Amino acid sequence: MPKSVSISKQLASIKALKKGSDLEKAMATIALIFRNSSDPDGKVGRATAKNLLQTQFRNFTEREETKPKYQDILSELDEHTENKLDFEDFVILLLSLAIVSDLLQNILSAEVTK
Repeated sequence: MPKSVSISKQLASIKALKKGSDLEKAMATIALIFRNSSDPDGKVGRATAKNLLQTQFRNFTEREETKPKYQDILSELDEHTENKLDFEDFVILLLSLAIVSDLLQNILSAEVTK
C-alpha cells in the first residue's frame, strides 16, 4: 500500500481486523507505521526510529530524557551494530520506553470510571 494512505484507511482495508479487538488494531497500527517508515529491506535507521519516537510516541517520551533508564535505552539504540532496526527491535524499543515512562505509570494507576 502506498505510504501516503492514512493509517486508518490502511487498517480499514485489512479484512481480518474488521471485527478485531482494540489490542489487535493497536498492534496492526504499530506494524503499519513501522512498514510505512521502513526501507526496502524492512528496517528503519536510527534517525528514522528517533523521529518516530518524537512524532508518534511523543506522549510516552516527553520529559523522560533525564531519566537514567530512558538514557540507557536510547544509548542501546545508538550502539546498535547495524545502525538499523527490524520490526522486532523496534517493538522492543517501544515497549522498553513505555515501561519506564511516567505516562504508563499514570495510566496504570488511574481509577476507572464507569
